[in-house]
Amino acid sequence: MQTHVYLSIAGENRIAIYTLDAGTGAIEFQEDIAVSGSPGPLALAPCGEYLYAGLRSSREIASFRIDARAKQLILFRTIQLDADTCYIAPDKTGNYLLSAYYGAGKVTVHAIREDKTVGELLQTVDTAPHAHCIETDASNRFVYVPHTMPRNAIYQFHFDEEMGRLTENPVGHLSPEEPIGPRHYCLDAHKPRLYCSDEQGSSASVYEVDETDGSLSHLQTLSTLPADFDGDNTCAQIHITPNGKFLYVSNRGHDSIAEFAIDEESGQLTAIGHQPTEPTPRVFNIDETGSFLFAGGQGSGKLATYRIDGGSGELSPLATYAVGEIPMWVLFL
Repeated sequence: MQTHVYLSIAGENRIAIYTLDAGTGAIEFQEDIAVSGSPGPLALAPCGEYLYAGLRSSREIASFRIDARAKQLILFRTIQLDADTCYIAPDKTGNYLLSAYYGAGKVTVHAIREDKTVGELLQTVDTAPHAHCIETDASNRFVYVPHTMPRNAIYQFHFDEEMGRLTENPVGHLSPEEPIGPRHYCLDAHKPRLYCSDEQGSSASVYEVDETDGSLSHLQTLSTLPADFDGDNTCAQIHITPNGKFLYVSNRGHDSIAEFAIDEESGQLTAIGHQPTEPTPRVFNIDETGSFLFAGGQGSGKLATYRIDGGSGELSPLATYAVGEIPMWVLFL
């Protein structure tokens, strides 16, 4: 089965589509899809046949059907928002789209219609400035919304998949003791754990998920930087390999991908090293086989590609591609 790579090229109002050689990791440009605003977050429907794009400058969400053969995007519908969304994700049923709004300090739930396009707004929940990410867990019952500084908290919610409704978890929100600024997270597919990148702390934090009430308990926070680095840095995205063995976080300032091994039993992290990458690596992602990691350089307009060593988790550089002004999302299909 062929793999494709979708890139949000925010500075040029387009989504670029590439084909991936699953053996070598090489990519070949396929086509551009012009959009009405600067594309940011991308998300796939659980069925894998539809793609949703947050268009930040025009405050819209676009719904596309993915051509089964060529993986071209066919625009079906665009809805207007009252603020620009920085993160979007469907719930596990594919019936709702959850969105986080960094500037507006809120989250929303939209219905996904029978034709799989994003439809009416069902709920708005005001949180705090710098809401940065939103996802449901594997059970589809719990939702987490990290906020960077100054709020410095992970908001915790219960999610009703019948009604498409968020309610605040009675345990309240989790506030780290230090001003680390939780930004993005990923959930371990094999264990009840959540891994979070800390924007201001230049760190990665590990939390245990209580499978009964969905509350988070802090296990570990580990720096994403080498001990001898004393420059300015903020963390951006975080991703875990499909087998749950390795974790990666992007450093903006040190301009690297921090590499970690995950202890299967405890979930705690051990630093492996740092792979230098393109300037300001805001976005990156890992393919479904766990073989490749692709990182976009917001400051260079280039995509750096790496092979993941399945034994050690170390990254080996493959190639660098000029992809366009301000790459803002990387998505494999």
